[in-house]
Amino acid sequence: MLRLPDGRRAQYWSGGDPAGPVVFFLHGCPDTRHAAYCGDAAARRTGVRLIAVNRPGYGVSDEAASDHLSVADDVAAVAEVLGVAQYGVLGMSIGGPYALACAVRHPSRVTAVGVVASPAEVPALDPPYHRDDLGAEQQEFFRLLARTPVEEAVELMRPDFEAYVGKVAPEDPSDEGVAGRFIAGLGELDAEVVGRQSAGEIAASTREALVNTAGYLRDAAISFRRWGFDPSAISCPATLWYGEFDANASIRNGEWLAARIPGAELIQRPGEGHLGSLHNHWEEVLDRLVRP
Repeated sequence: MLRLPDGRRAQYWSGGDPAGPVVFFLHGCPDTRHAAYCGDAAARRTGVRLIAVNRPGYGVSDEAASDHLSVADDVAAVAEVLGVAQYGVLGMSIGGPYALACAVRHPSRVTAVGVVASPAEVPALDPPYHRDDLGAEQQEFFRLLARTPVEEAVELMRPDFEAYVGKVAPEDPSDEGVAGRFIAGLGELDAEVVGRQSAGEIAASTREALVNTAGYLRDAAISFRRWGFDPSAISCPATLWYGEFDANASIRNGEWLAARIPGAELIQRPGEGHLGSLHNHWEEVLDRLVRP
């Protein structure tokens, strides 16, 4: 735990090689710093110090009226407190746009950016959805999110998300029960990836992600509208990884980003779903970010 300049608490984890070049990991949604834990061994092998910070409203990181650029400032503030002058950034899923914002906001500090299975600027896509499997009602919901003020969007999504949290029941003291209910909500490929962890690890991650609903609701409210930054302003090396069978973020998202980020390389992972695009390739991803 550390304090940001405005007094807020930021909960973080640091792993890998403590003497190596730093990569900050921007987690998905709902998720936390726990998503980086499985990259610890790969980070040690590649000589990388891997740091993951819970965004506002996740775990015990204090809530805030955050957006992509304010989170980029939070990452820079954490780096300052930890004595890190320059760093790479890696965004997974919803964390991808946050990583891109870091590269735009702090170009003198960010040495490389990586995006895995992330949505593009959704209203700018054609069609304007990050998934290709949405029905007409779901498509209209994403159109509504894009034009609804953030605070109203939070309340719009609250009932469904709180119902999901109720089904997972993270307060249940049974690790096996929490882990089982969480995995039951995943697709086959992602369930296989998550299932490699112990029930205790899955339950701990799930509890931290869901103990406070504010983080998810803020993420979801700002992630599917116009961004407050332009990815074409990125000047560092950029790599984009997408799974062939990823239902959460189709390759269209990567193609959109690759067309706008100067010099970006787009890589499609054959046979991979959403989570496997990173979790099965940690070493390659980290190596690319410190040796672009």
